Amino acid sequence: MTTTAQLTAHHVAIIGGGPAGLMAAEVLAQGGVHVELFDAMPSVGRKFLLAGVGGMNITHSEAKPAFLERYSERQAEVTALLQEFDADALRAWIHGLGIETFVGTSGRVFPTDMKAAPLLRAWLRRLRELGVVIHTRSRWLGWNDDGSLRIASVDGERALSAAACLLALGGGSWSRLGSDGAWVPLLQARGIEVTALKPSNCGFEVDGWSEYLQDKFSGAPLKNVALSLPGQAARVGEFVLTASGIEGSLVYAFSADIRRAIEADGQALIRLDLLPQMPLAKLQQALAKPRGKHSMAKHLHRQAGLDGVKAALLRELAPTEAFAEPTALAHWIKALPITLLRARPLDEAISSAGGVPFEALDQGLMLKTLPGVFCAGEMLDWEAPTGGYLLTACFASGRVAAQGVLDWLHAV
Repeated sequence: MTTTAQLTAHHVAIIGGGPAGLMAAEVLAQGGVHVELFDAMPSVGRKFLLAGVGGMNITHSEAKPAFLERYSERQAEVTALLQEFDADALRAWIHGLGIETFVGTSGRVFPTDMKAAPLLRAWLRRLRELGVVIHTRSRWLGWNDDGSLRIASVDGERALSAAACLLALGGGSWSRLGSDGAWVPLLQARGIEVTALKPSNCGFEVDGWSEYLQDKFSGAPLKNVALSLPGQAARVGEFVLTASGIEGSLVYAFSADIRRAIEADGQALIRLDLLPQMPLAKLQQALAKPRGKHSMAKHLHRQAGLDGVKAALLRELAPTEAFAEPTALAHWIKALPITLLRARPLDEAISSAGGVPFEALDQGLMLKTLPGVFCAGEMLDWEAPTGGYLLTACFASGRVAAQGVLDWLHAV
């Protein structure tokens, strides 16, 4: 059995410098292990920094049962990851870096200054103090025949022997930031079955908007609307009309189910309530009022506050005859159908589904058929909507995998 004192003699390689890899490096270094971290990009945490451009949503404050439901089909597996490091623990960890947080009106949690860069700087400073060695512009190319790691850098390729290897290579979205999915064939070559990477938290395409809608309203936000799928409760939020379809936070909340419907049926039908705060009966009563010499566009604006991109989308999708009958038109406004045909490309998605299945891993996230090789972060087969859920699980998985490494090193 390896003692804690002897762990300092162990050399562990981490591949990937995102939240999961950096968190694993911290836990391992605190556990007395010599850690070298390798990242293919010129600097670490690039996707993490991009996520913070519009405000660093680090986690969410909602009650734990609702929080855990966000992980859908992998709720049980992610719940196990979050048992020791949940949203509250993540906030406490951030505070320990000297970064305060607050809860926004939506329940999302942000650093006080809303930025990712100060948090990352404080974190990297801690890692340096712990002795973590970070190598950038260093791409992992797989394994040599003797089991050593192939690392390519500007100085050429080197063979690295390590007591354990922890892979935290991200998914397949945003390849320009390092998450390019290039690791998939490397694991498959070692007999690891990897679930195909698919876009998650992504936009979707329709059969084609009219030239008028594209020219006038591409990029326009639809605010305070409700979206639903058959058999599911509607959610209120906002999204953006794009040249090819729709995208945005409300769409992302349904992206997994929309993608599955398209895979099963070739298309997904969603329903859009353009006026979720106005009951159907009240809307019908308002639209039934005489409009006199006013145009229908003016009537919709005066009686229902419906104009701009909402009115344009209604005109695009509702049949012409519906505008002659207030009762029928009210139904279209409250349940406007949009048929989605395909997801936008994986590289445009905020995150990806698919990856290394949990069934291929033990409780410490070590590959069952590759002793000493651990996986963490978005390269695992799970997905979640935006809102802090993705980052929280990435952080937690990095800690679980690192503890798995320590336990394994103790046992060998």
